[in-house]
Amino acid sequence: MQKKIKTALLSYGMSGKVFHAPFLQLHEGFELLGSWERSKQLIQQDYPEVKSYATLEEVLASDAELVIVNTPVDTHYEFAKKVLEAGKNALVEKAFTTTAAEAEELLNLAKEKGLKLTVFQNRRWDSDLKTVKSVLDQKLLGAIVEAEIRFDRYNPNLSPKAWKEGANAGAGVLKDLGPHIIDQAIYLFGYPEAVSADIRTLREGSLVDDNIDITLFYADKRVRLHAGFFNREQLPAYIIQGRKGSFFKDRGDIQEDTLKTGAKPNLTDWGTEPIEKSGLLHTEVDGVVIRQTIPTLQGNYYDLFDGLYQSITEDKPEPVTAEDGLRVMKIIDAASASSEQKRVIKL
Repeated sequence: MQKKIKTALLSYGMSGKVFHAPFLQLHEGFELLGSWERSKQLIQQDYPEVKSYATLEEVLASDAELVIVNTPVDTHYEFAKKVLEAGKNALVEKAFTTTAAEAEELLNLAKEKGLKLTVFQNRRWDSDLKTVKSVLDQKLLGAIVEAEIRFDRYNPNLSPKAWKEGANAGAGVLKDLGPHIIDQAIYLFGYPEAVSADIRTLREGSLVDDNIDITLFYADKRVRLHAGFFNREQLPAYIIQGRKGSFFKDRGDIQEDTLKTGAKPNLTDWGTEPIEKSGLLHTEVDGVVIRQTIPTLQGNYYDLFDGLYQSITEDKPEPVTAEDGLRVMKIIDAASASSEQKRVIKL
């Protein structure tokens, strides 16, 4: 019989309802115990058998082996530290922390206690990113000379969520969308040598950064990252240029939008992009120039949870390690310093 990992959430807002609970229910290796709910008690409407915890202390006193820290970014360090100190494994939402120093402290604490600490960089399992990774793994473009990863939206209005717009250490696009594209860049191309960034506030009345341009410097390539809210007409999310050819891919993963409808994930046709979102490959193979669409691979966040399950039960590496999270935070810190000082920051 498969071992069940008893798991608790630290909130049941959008992330708990959409990104976590459905996959914990789908995976036979997890048992959802419940969630800490400060005001509204909502989790039992969806999962009548689970518990609504009144306090964090109640969660930490439970027999949960895994706690998912899916609260606002500026609470991640404090809550994850308490979870680890209570002897429980932790899955922490992005951004991992608010500084690299906090990330390093959590990493060392998890090692000291022999616990698993994972960062929820779920977009490594997006259909579009998986397709880009496949093209790179097949070396279809030759040596890469430059790349661009964008997370563009059109939304000039401020978010009604106060924690997203307040001038706190975890707010702003650099720590909201930034961790996705920074982690994807490291995942695809490795850790860069230096960083330069231009971080701006463009929306009227905004107190936080909402437009970021980051350049990652490698010995043989440059990788540019962009996220912002004034992109009504969007460029491809992935533009990869190699010595032999190019690959362009729109951001097309459907998992988040599908989950928001209340649909439950599965292990068959889940995360299948529309065919019109196929990527464009223009390259040379065996001396022949080709220009064709590339079907998108299937995405599924289930694989992150399955990797976490194997990490805890079989002592395998976490699907996204605390070291991965620390590297992202080091780039975020460097990007902030670069934008403020108007200079390139060596890592």
